[in-house]
Amino acid sequence: MKPKKPAQGGPRGARVSGTGKGKQRPASSSGGASRGASSGRSGGPGAIGGVGGVGGGGGGAGGAGGGSSRSSGPRSSGPRTGGGSRTESPRSGASNRGVTGSRQFSSRGAGRTGRIARPGEDPRGSSTDKPLGGEQVEGRQAVRELLIAGNRRVKEIWVSSDPDESEIVSDIVEIAKTMRITVTQTARKRLDMQARSEAPQGVIAFASPLQEVELDTLLLRKPGRMPFLVAVDGVTDPGNLGALLRCCDGAGVHGVVLPRHRAVHVTPTVCKSAAGAVEYVPMAVVGGLPAALSRMKDAGIWIVGLDDEADRTLFDLGDLAADAICLVLGAEGNGLSRLVRERCDMIVSIPMLGRLSSLNVSAAAALATYEVARHRA
Repeated sequence: MKPKKPAQGGPRGARVSGTGKGKQRPASSSGGASRGASSGRSGGPGAIGGVGGVGGGGGGAGGAGGGSSRSSGPRSSGPRTGGGSRTESPRSGASNRGVTGSRQFSSRGAGRTGRIARPGEDPRGSSTDKPLGGEQVEGRQAVRELLIAGNRRVKEIWVSSDPDESEIVSDIVEIAKTMRITVTQTARKRLDMQARSEAPQGVIAFASPLQEVELDTLLLRKPGRMPFLVAVDGVTDPGNLGALLRCCDGAGVHGVVLPRHRAVHVTPTVCKSAAGAVEYVPMAVVGGLPAALSRMKDAGIWIVGLDDEADRTLFDLGDLAADAICLVLGAEGNGLSRLVRERCDMIVSIPMLGRLSSLNVSAAAALATYEVARHRA
């Protein structure tokens, strides 16, 4: 018995090549689907490809709505299975505006990349739309200061079911009950799994994120108070940033400026290392630190960078420390970047009398901020 010849044109709903190299399906093929694909006729029960785009380059809308459709010849793509798919006719030039499931965008790529920013507009939106972090606070002192400050809403507090004897934990539970905040007794293992720092000390708080402030707010001069700022250049270690913020709070710094990229922001480790300072020290996140320093200079603020190779020392600031000032601290190893260094009015160093050439950035911040605070006292 001879095998049957395969049906010409392929199975129902199969894709036609559309390259023009293969044989075209004749118009006399049986079935309404074949008639619709070869002749581009619209309507009728056989035009199953009307919604899916059968009938030539962009003429699929005719089968659905009963209007006329235009056939694009051998270069048109065949039907896709299932309704609502788009017609693929890259050279037909026909519009897919009437095809079900298709969308028209005002600019190329808008459907893939999202909203197109206007000229001069930041595509990321305003800086305050992106939170600074700090949603998870770990550590006893950090959680207690979170409650005492009252600057943001606390959703829930986890306390270990077998806590160590501590007055701070008792204070946290008492303050939370007074503020009607849910306190949940949690197994130590589950709490440690949720923690993101090395030692959460049996307490984790979940709060709304910290809100960054605008740089212009930090540059404002108030009666009897000159701006005292600290800028951080490329510090990526969360423990260093947390200790730095704690020093800034103790020395009376009015605000800290952080770069948006290539720098750490407020993580659970930062919150724990800062011991609650993140609740009191305003922080501004800027797109580029060199540009932010230029704006500070335009506002009449002295920019003083700390670098090991400077000829002048930190103790040579003198009366400049009592004026509007911003201390710029670089990361360990790399120090200040070239563009940041070029925008400093003065570069100073901390005298090193031992064999080591530099201090930890948080230790350097403690010395520098308290030297400025000494002249302002």
